[in-house]
Amino acid sequence: MGSFDGFQPVSLKQEGDDQPSETDQLSLEEGDPGKDSGPRQISRQPSVTKSTLYPNPYHGPYVSRKYFVTRPGAIETAIEDLKDHIAKTSEEKIQGFWLLTEIDHWNNEKERILLLTDKTLMICKYDFLMLSCVQLQRVPLSAVYRICLGKFAFPGMSLDKRQGEGLRIFWGSPDHQSLLSRWNPWSTKVPYGTFTEHPMRYISEKFLEICKLSGFTSKLVPVVQNALKNSSGSGREKGLTVLTEPILIETYMGLMSFIGNRNKLGYSLARGSIGF
Repeated sequence: MGSFDGFQPVSLKQEGDDQPSETDQLSLEEGDPGKDSGPRQISRQPSVTKSTLYPNPYHGPYVSRKYFVTRPGAIETAIEDLKDHIAKTSEEKIQGFWLLTEIDHWNNEKERILLLTDKTLMICKYDFLMLSCVQLQRVPLSAVYRICLGKFAFPGMSLDKRQGEGLRIFWGSPDHQSLLSRWNPWSTKVPYGTFTEHPMRYISEKFLEICKLSGFTSKLVPVVQNALKNSSGSGREKGLTVLTEPILIETYMGLMSFIGNRNKLGYSLARGSIGF
């Protein structure tokens, strides 16, 4: 048999790696016969990797990108489209734009752009994927007679619930609402509109400004009061009434709104890949 004494172990360290690793340090300390064999302390180098469970700094941006309204140029395009529409159809003066969430009479959330002029409140359903206006509802400010601010409330036996506060604008009497429109979840003949803040209001200062419910309310009230003062033949002896009271949503089971709101079906949202 041949002898293997000529073979020497080969170090796999890279060039320039002068600092011994933790295992190298242990082997050097244990294999040095010239040093005292007393108790030795092992110094461990701090780890270069850190793990953070909460908060996740990458969670917020990825969640916000699911909403098409937050993508670059989307909200600006929508505002320009509405400005062009006003310029072509009327000579009204624009007072401001807001991005809010409308809550219908069945507690379903719907993403809406609100355009306020000196005579009209426009509630726009905008497709932020195709960048086009799908539906536009015009409410004359001279028809608005009551504005309510407060927390959401439900009937005593209702299984539905909603946290937070909202704003309800009345331009017709709920007493005159037909039974069919009251119990039809897709009815557009509801004499009022209920709004709350958009879920993406905190992603930037720009969105905070246009999604703030208090900012919309502070602008809406004086514009409505001025429109009522200047309107002729409105048939309303009293002016605008602003109340702070609970906003009642008359739903009981809430199954439809639970599914829709849970999956954000009322928003222009990236749903992920569908298919194989």
